[in-house]
Amino acid sequence: MSLSHFRITRFQFARDRVIGDSQVRADDVNVAALELVSKSGEVGLGFIQTLFDPLPDQIEIETVFEHEVWPALKGHKAIALVHRVNRPRGGNQRAYSLPFHEAVQVALWDLAAKEAGLPLHVLLGSRRNRVKAYASGLDFHLDDDAFVSLFSHAASLGYSAFKIKVGHPDFDRDLRRLELLKSCVPAGSKIMIDPNEAWTSKEALVKLVAIRDAGHDLLWVEDPILRHDHEGLRMLRQAITWTQINSGEYLDLQGKRLLLEAHAADILNVHGQVTDVMRIGWLAAELGIPVSIGNTFLEIGVHMAVALPEVEWLEYSFQNFDHLVEQPIEIRDGYAYAPDRPGHGLVLSEEKARGEWMRPRRLIRSELGTAPENTRLPGK
Repeated sequence: MSLSHFRITRFQFARDRVIGDSQVRADDVNVAALELVSKSGEVGLGFIQTLFDPLPDQIEIETVFEHEVWPALKGHKAIALVHRVNRPRGGNQRAYSLPFHEAVQVALWDLAAKEAGLPLHVLLGSRRNRVKAYASGLDFHLDDDAFVSLFSHAASLGYSAFKIKVGHPDFDRDLRRLELLKSCVPAGSKIMIDPNEAWTSKEALVKLVAIRDAGHDLLWVEDPILRHDHEGLRMLRQAITWTQINSGEYLDLQGKRLLLEAHAADILNVHGQVTDVMRIGWLAAELGIPVSIGNTFLEIGVHMAVALPEVEWLEYSFQNFDHLVEQPIEIRDGYAYAPDRPGHGLVLSEEKARGEWMRPRRLIRSELGTAPENTRLPGK
């Protein structure tokens, strides 16, 4: 059935811990739910997220969406839109005023799968229903005690792979964090590091050698240098034979394609834009390049992870979003499981999301109050 109307519900709340990396930090959540509703009453759900600044008031979000996005969706069937290819040129090649891109893709695919009566991952072509998850701390701004507590808890849950943030101006601090991680996770665990572009290419080479010489084996290093430095990334791929270069997080679809064509990554990092991820995932499969699924809102990326042939890992970062939906993605014994419910399986919670946590108007940080309960962390 064709799309008849949309709903937007705005949220704003404190995080249960400060998250961030060598470049950024955040201690609050600014997100809105986008629901696309068909004439049959089926609903496709996506999320509009900004990491560092509050979204405008809900009425303003609705106004911008109605003006910039809705005319291209209204009256069309979701299944007819998810593969549509546009060729914007000139002034038409521009981003939306608000970050709608991912939310629209996720909501359309959710609705298309529901109307086909299939889980999203099945519609995308999955042959499995689970993927290995690695525990990612977003831990750069945590003190050592909180760092150890987080990763010790992750290890107790059955995770066998762990990613930490590095790139501190004091390299000894990076080395100390790796030692602390080694002390609180099982021997033989897979370890990844993420400097978030903190290093130059020569600096990355020197520091990765030092990390190896200090006795730390790495599964991969993620975004060690600037995203467009294809020459530097190729140099690292050739020089660093004991680990892999994971890159692509900060690039759009075209940038990811150029990264692959430049042979500048051992692993391609993608996130939550379903159409974009599947398109670049197909190209990566043709080239034999593995794909990793980075953080996706409420772990929607599990559907793409189990549908693409080159994905071994999905990132999980213990963020307190679960209260927004009736039934979050199951993560158990180090695996994330794709739901067998129609669509992506996430439905906005009427009681908690719309009833308790809806914030139609923009609040200042001091008005946010206590963070929602994070049931996946101890003492939260």
